[in-house]
Amino acid sequence: MASTAASPEIRPIDFLDIDHLLSDEERDIRDTVRAFVADQVTPYVGDWFEEARLPLELAPQLGKLGVLGMHLTGYGCAGASGTAYGLACMELEAGDSGLRSLVSVQGSLAMYAIWRFGSEEQKQQWLPRMAAGEAIGCFGLTEPDAGSDPGSMRTRARRDGSDWILHGQKMWITNGSVAEVAVVWAATEQGIRGFLVPKGTRGVTTQDIHKKLSLRASITSELLLDDVRLPAEAMLPQANSLRGPLSCLNEARYGIVWGAAGAARSCLLAALSYAKERIVFGKPIAATQIQQAKLARMALQVGQASLLALHLGRLKDAGRLVPEQVSMGKLGNVDAALEVARSARQVLGANGVTLEYPVIRHMNNLESVVTYEGTADVHALVIGGALTGMQAFR
Repeated sequence: MASTAASPEIRPIDFLDIDHLLSDEERDIRDTVRAFVADQVTPYVGDWFEEARLPLELAPQLGKLGVLGMHLTGYGCAGASGTAYGLACMELEAGDSGLRSLVSVQGSLAMYAIWRFGSEEQKQQWLPRMAAGEAIGCFGLTEPDAGSDPGSMRTRARRDGSDWILHGQKMWITNGSVAEVAVVWAATEQGIRGFLVPKGTRGVTTQDIHKKLSLRASITSELLLDDVRLPAEAMLPQANSLRGPLSCLNEARYGIVWGAAGAARSCLLAALSYAKERIVFGKPIAATQIQQAKLARMALQVGQASLLALHLGRLKDAGRLVPEQVSMGKLGNVDAALEVARSARQVLGANGVTLEYPVIRHMNNLESVVTYEGTADVHALVIGGALTGMQAFR
């Protein structure tokens, strides 16, 4: 007997009806972040991108929203699920990759490092303020000659009595010049250790990186450490190898899996709206086969990216997610988002290169996203090594 129930409506923002796979709480969190982005970010972010700035007053607003370290428990953090955190990252990056980077670096790198490897005193000192957006953190791992190979870092920490002396250089550090605390990783005789370096510590200088054509609505800095003296209690006691910073990076990469899907969705919706309004040869270009084919392919990629992110979120919440799966998510979703952005740019024609539309901004930002937290090539090798049992890095 045929069913008389009405078929669900196809919605471009969620073509595959992924909404029904989410809990009420997850949808509420997603919708709250989406509304914040629509009200506080989308109307202004084109100007921020053009002016190469991100207003610091966003940090306490994000703290009130509850997204800073939201997947951590205690110390003022929301204790949300991995999936809920991912959904927040999707909406934040639908606004701009720089905004999601601020939240990722704060929560998944700086805060997570303190939460996972810090002493109780360090957690009490920093995490509540960071969760509220009152103190911004940064994560100092990458160096000019040590990006994909952090084990070759040249920054060193040596003992001097009970103190530590840090010397070295960190590069491409998001929030570096505005951070109240930097989590700096250095090689010691006992292995890779993490140190908390408060703003204003003698011997620390920062230089912002200018002339960027990507992630312009984000502060990117160089950290210079010239024989920086730190007390013994500045060291993160529970991190004593490269696994420490790499576990933090895995948290951040997970957020990128979701964020890339959000950027792709933003590009798709912009292209769809434009195609319906742009009249060529007497009809909207949305009515032409070639543009519909592009839009269909873009919708497929957005749907696939969203489902992959959700699947990894469910694995994370079940305690089953492994780093190689996160690598697959980052590789697949960022590549897909780049393809969607480039297709959307073509749909918009000449208008696609202006900041009146979000597409070229996302397209440029994604060229950074595909590189940071592990390049596409590196993640391909991680996946290849897992498939074959043979590591191509060495």
